Amino acid sequence: MSGEGGLREALTELLTVAGRAGVAEDRARSEALSLAAALAESAPGAPADWGKVVEGATTQDFFDAAVRGRRWRGAPTGALSELIADGSAEKVAYAKALAEVASAACTLGEPTMRVVGNASVAAAAQLQAAGARPPQVGTAPTGNPVSPTAGQAQATAQTATQPAVEEAEPPKTVEELLAELDELTGLERVKREVHRQVAVLRVEKLRTEAGLKSPTITRHLVFVGNPGTGKTTVARLVSGIYKALGLLSKGQLVEVDRSELVAGYLGQTATKTAEVVASAAGGVLFIDEAYSLTAGDTGADQYGREAVDTLVKEMEDRRDDLVVIVAGYPEPMETFIAANPGLASRFRTTIAFDDYSDDELTDILTGLSEGADYELVPEALERFREILAGTPRDRSFGNGRFARNVLEAAIGRHAWRLRDVTAPTKDQLRQILAEDLSDEAEDHTDVPEQVEQDEQGDEA
Repeated sequence: MSGEGGLREALTELLTVAGRAGVAEDRARSEALSLAAALAESAPGAPADWGKVVEGATTQDFFDAAVRGRRWRGAPTGALSELIADGSAEKVAYAKALAEVASAACTLGEPTMRVVGNASVAAAAQLQAAGARPPQVGTAPTGNPVSPTAGQAQATAQTATQPAVEEAEPPKTVEELLAELDELTGLERVKREVHRQVAVLRVEKLRTEAGLKSPTITRHLVFVGNPGTGKTTVARLVSGIYKALGLLSKGQLVEVDRSELVAGYLGQTATKTAEVVASAAGGVLFIDEAYSLTAGDTGADQYGREAVDTLVKEMEDRRDDLVVIVAGYPEPMETFIAANPGLASRFRTTIAFDDYSDDELTDILTGLSEGADYELVPEALERFREILAGTPRDRSFGNGRFARNVLEAAIGRHAWRLRDVTAPTKDQLRQILAEDLSDEAEDHTDVPEQVEQDEQGDEA
């Protein structure tokens, strides 16, 4: 099936599930198309195939969509996040449909092995978030072994799209969500502070219910740290915890950046920001790189300041059923909070996210590979440590995102390595070898990109 045909079919199925789940068609379509673009953006010819599905779309539209969709390469889409928060019976079906969209992205343009890796990890992320069973590597929908040749990129990505349909689970308790937090790799300071916040908010709620006086405690948070240190992951858990405490009615996480708050003209920004805040009502609004809204004194930043003024007003109007978390690098975030008195009075708790150590990054890589039903052999883990030792840890280092990028590239090389194996064994289909983490043995005229640091705002 042609690239656009596969994506159309996957979109049709997604919209069917969206209709049952109560997700707006425009939202489901937009998020799915953005995810597909983010996964296929490195494939030659992908913009043209993608554009055949989106009436009137240009190449720039494709790359704009890819920027929006990058955050979902390793995390559930916004709509899926809401279905999970609501305990919807359709969350697994919706995750499966998104995994099929990821699979279809592998057929856009001239599919590369890197796109296969992107799709495998993204599909697993959607399924895991919804609580679907881990995918089984090496089986196509028919149950027959898949031979991952260069011409079978779609079949390779489909190894992560076969979850069993499960019944909706009851909402998670505070204790269960805190246990999930504690199971995260590293982040010891973050865990202590979240536990402290939960204890304080729980007592405040109990005092209020008992008719006792209780100080008004600001629930909004500032997350500071370098990219890939788990800020979005923790924000998602915080949204669930606040819902379980009865402080939020829905508990969904809506993640945005400047581009989704600011419009092209003064006056329009206020409306755009208010609409975004309304979509987060009942849950958590997570604003990444929030300092970009107030950076500098140029005329263009009037739009950002308009967004901040609107945000402050909306936070006050919705103070009983909205939590806002702003995130970014430490120093710029201090400047951002100080730039507006309304922000300074509402954001009084700052949680610092430390960079991961080599051991912690190795644990993250192992967890990501297991989530996608791959196994890193011991030699591959040693090779990863060697890569870490030779990688500068400057401000651009991606932390957990770096580990995910390594895995995505390794999955692509793994498929390329097995391209001539007619009937690979299950172990061959699962095992990532040391050579899969290196470009040294590759013919770079045939196998595309090495591991790259993405300039994006998604978190591992």
